[in-house]
Amino acid sequence: MLKLGIIGTNIITDQMLDAAKTTGKYELTAVYSRTEEHAEKFGKPYGATQFFDSLEDFFDEGDFNVVYVASPNSLHYEQVRLAIENDKFVIVEKPAFVNPNEFEGIESLLAAHPKARVVEAARHIHTGLFHAAEEQLKQMPVIQGANITVMKYSSRYDKVIAGDKPYPNIFTAEFAGGALMDLGVYAVYGAVTLFGVPDSVVLFPTMVASGVDGMDTAILKYDKFAVTLNFGKTANSHLVSEVYGLKDTLVFDSIFDTTKVTYYDSEKQAHPLEAKFYENSMVDELNDFADLFNDPENPEQQAKYRRWFDLARKVNTVMYDLRRSAELTFPADDNR
Repeated sequence: MLKLGIIGTNIITDQMLDAAKTTGKYELTAVYSRTEEHAEKFGKPYGATQFFDSLEDFFDEGDFNVVYVASPNSLHYEQVRLAIENDKFVIVEKPAFVNPNEFEGIESLLAAHPKARVVEAARHIHTGLFHAAEEQLKQMPVIQGANITVMKYSSRYDKVIAGDKPYPNIFTAEFAGGALMDLGVYAVYGAVTLFGVPDSVVLFPTMVASGVDGMDTAILKYDKFAVTLNFGKTANSHLVSEVYGLKDTLVFDSIFDTTKVTYYDSEKQAHPLEAKFYENSMVDELNDFADLFNDPENPEQQAKYRRWFDLARKVNTVMYDLRRSAELTFPADDNR
């Protein structure tokens, strides 16, 4: 049983802990929060017994070998740095790091601490349905492009509309927030996993009063086709995501909470792809990560780790290039 410590006590952490329970491979032991009282209030119902309001004490005294980092984006680098220096296995929520400088810094730290591992929690690419879609894509002889949509209204946007300061972290540049850095990363991950790194990218953001992007369109240009990404936190979309062949089409009901993928052949006949999926879409990635953490020197697990890490690096670069195309910057860009 892997012993788990968590940094970040929010909705995504609840979902992660529910998924961890489903796997039967993790035991929550330690919780860090800004106050020990809040850490205890959050962690006690999940069986945690250690609660901290100091990160140094959390890593020095906490009884865990895996740490899940789900704090605001701009805090990931320093928290993951501490975890690596303490030889922990790390699951860090997407986007793992704000820019390529941070990513390179983490790579250097990992080289100095070979027992540590860092994986990015890109849940959708670990599901059976996504793997089935990847295999189906290989059978499509012609790819003409794709449209990927990830758009969901955030209740926290109400505070931005009302001018209620301080604004929520996810809507501030200080914490590296905005649509691209939240829902957009799912779309980018989907595109890069399916099609590779684009030749060029451009982002068209719609800014909100708090100073970050609330809704965006991005175009990723490949050699023979383009992929359009639509994502945002200020509106709801009910569109599917599609990959276009010649006469055939691959359709995802959702690129990040996928419950159905359908291949439409050249005769417009529907062929639903079959694969086991969990109601909680984080279960598959936590199973994958547990296999790695329980046997980190296994050659098969090492190969998977290298593939995930390389993919995370590519996504990080594409995300940064998208921001640069629209001149979107964060304070964290100046820190390293």
